[in-house]
Amino acid sequence: MPALLRAGAGSDLAGLSTRAVLDGDEWVVNGQKVWNTLAHLADRGMLVARTDPEKPKHKGLTYFMVDMHAPGVEVRPLRQITGEAEFNEVYLTDARIADADRIGDVGDGWRVSMTTLMNERTTIGSASVGGSKKNVSGIQEAIDIWMKRPAAERDPVSRDRIARLWIESEVLRYTNQRAAAKARAGNPGPEGSIAKLALANMNKSTYELCIDLLGADGTVDYDYTFKRPIDAGLEAPLGSARKMFLRARANSIEGGTSEIMRNILGERILGLPGEPRTDRDLPWSQVPRN
Repeated sequence: MPALLRAGAGSDLAGLSTRAVLDGDEWVVNGQKVWNTLAHLADRGMLVARTDPEKPKHKGLTYFMVDMHAPGVEVRPLRQITGEAEFNEVYLTDARIADADRIGDVGDGWRVSMTTLMNERTTIGSASVGGSKKNVSGIQEAIDIWMKRPAAERDPVSRDRIARLWIESEVLRYTNQRAAAKARAGNPGPEGSIAKLALANMNKSTYELCIDLLGADGTVDYDYTFKRPIDAGLEAPLGSARKMFLRARANSIEGGTSEIMRNILGERILGLPGEPRTDRDLPWSQVPRN
């Protein structure tokens, strides 16, 4: 199982600060990356590091495969609001990576990482809405809770909310089917990014409805005990509304924040004017940083 390490970057992948310096036929890496999904289970990680700080930030990056059990690689759990720690903080201290584990050319890390991210976003966007109608984006959970309510409590407003979310879930499901078809034919298209953004918004809306329908019962009967899960928590089995109401907040961050996704879709798909970027052509070493 791989973990994706976009080290020292935050939402600005091209601004990452983790360094990799060539030493013979090995690279010596120093840096840190927060929010690595399932890094505690991974045997290998996908690492993007800065190999040339004198080039513009998009051009001085190189992509590596790193042994997560190697000396100098430390994985620390990050406990979430759900009580789980599926995410991790990874520290790399003089970690050595063989040049044979470099993926792509030196300085070509931006292109390689974009391919990775496009596939990641497609995976996240389709996690709960693949080809199945079962619990699409949590909508089946909302319907299940609704059907268990006494008939007198099935108010028109809640029924309208469920109907609207069900329609949105079907649109999202069909969008993901198109994305999956394109992915099988080659690199994923924009549908994956669209679905990723839509899923983040829809999951929050759907599980908010679930908790509203549960009322006071939605605040109890959840185990917040610290635990290390064995999956990424994207699946939503029936009966998990209490957890997913909390977990859904991560959907708007993982795989690219919703704000970043809107910029990508607006600029690259809709052709809208891009935000001013004064550091695009500056050497990374000269880019102002906090």
